[in-house]
Order: sequence, then structure tokens, then C-alpha cells
Amino acid sequence: MKAVNLQPPCVFCELPTSRVEVENQLAIGFSDAFPVTAGHRLVIPRRHVQDYWSLTAEEREACHELLVSLRQAILASDPTVSGFNVGVNAGAAAGQTVFHCHFHLVPRRVGDVTDPRGGIRHVIPGKGRY
Repeated sequence: MKAVNLQPPCVFCELPTSRVEVENQLAIGFSDAFPVTAGHRLVIPRRHVQDYWSLTAEEREACHELLVSLRQAILASDPTVSGFNVGVNAGAAAGQTVFHCHFHLVPRRVGDVTDPRGGIRHVIPGKGRY
């Protein structure tokens, strides 16, 4: 009897190679399909692991290398970018919806929000002010 896989397919494991913008032996980087800002990119390990805490040290470094590479490319191509948010959602309670570890690289521009102070502290409404 053949085992039945009840898990939905992983959208990142099935990502078409044509979407890959940068890569190394352990990770790939590509445009987010639902960008928060223009230029929003994702970096993922090639190996299917649930979240950041499941990465090996080598995978973390490989992902970091691609984040640096994508940041440089974004800055070179878009002079309006003056900052970045880098984020990882680890677990459903933290907002993770695709359970293949991924890093968000979100370019920011002066004036893209009224008051950017607090940055990622705004993931819980009302807690970003300090």
C-alpha cells in the first residue's frame, strides 16, 4: 500500500526556476508574489525546513549572503530606497503562513508611511510606540 501525503505541496519547493534571481549552493532568492513594497524579495533555504530555528549554521550563512546580494542589487537599481526591513515569521502565532523558512527583504523609502518609527514593533497594534 502506498502512503498518502496529506500535506499540501510547498509553494517554495515547487517554485519555477525562472523566478530565481540569485542563488548559491544552499539558498535561493526571488521576488515576493505579494510584495509589501516595490522590490520586496524573499530568500529561502533550498532544503525544506519549517522555520528559522530549523536551519543549520551553513544555511543561515547562505541565506545571509543572498540577503546582502539582493540588498546591493536593489540599492543599485532604485535610488529611492533608503532603508530595509528584514523579517522572519517563525510559527503560526508569529504570522507564518508558508511553512518553509523564508526571509523577507522589504525595501523602504522616505515617506512610504507617515511615521516609520518602531518598524517591526508594529506587528502587534499599539505596541510600536515607545
